[in-house]
Amino acid sequence: MIVEQVVGNIETFTERELGDYHIERVFIENESLAKRMHLVKTDHGREIGIRLRQGEHLHVGDILLQEANNLIVVDVLSEDVLTITPRTIHEMGEIAHALGNRHLPAQFIGDAMIVQFDYLVENLLKEAGIPFMREHRYLKEAFRHIGHSHDE
Repeated sequence: MIVEQVVGNIETFTERELGDYHIERVFIENESLAKRMHLVKTDHGREIGIRLRQGEHLHVGDILLQEANNLIVVDVLSEDVLTITPRTIHEMGEIAHALGNRHLPAQFIGDAMIVQFDYLVENLLKEAGIPFMREHRYLKEAFRHIGHSHDE
């Protein structure tokens, strides 16, 4: 089976509506959400090819197939990350500057900055005394590198 467009997102369903469906999941690595082509297998063993239009990509909860009483939904694997929780705006500025110089993509959830695990960043945080925690998290969006060159 080849899916060429997302049918919807599970977030638009109420709990009651979801109760009417059996849900199959395809698990994709967070960084692969940004890709438009995939070959995946559901947790029930069904193979699915995904070929989205240029500029489109997957999100957590996207519905790939909606049948009579069955949904095939996109989910992500947990990600090895550093969750950074600076105590002051000064600490946030210092770490944001240091990570920006490394062109390391980040996500912000509440007051925390989330970056993919990197032992060099972990050492930098330890040396700077900035609070952080290494953990496995489920992130709804892919880490995105912002194209930039110092030659511009």
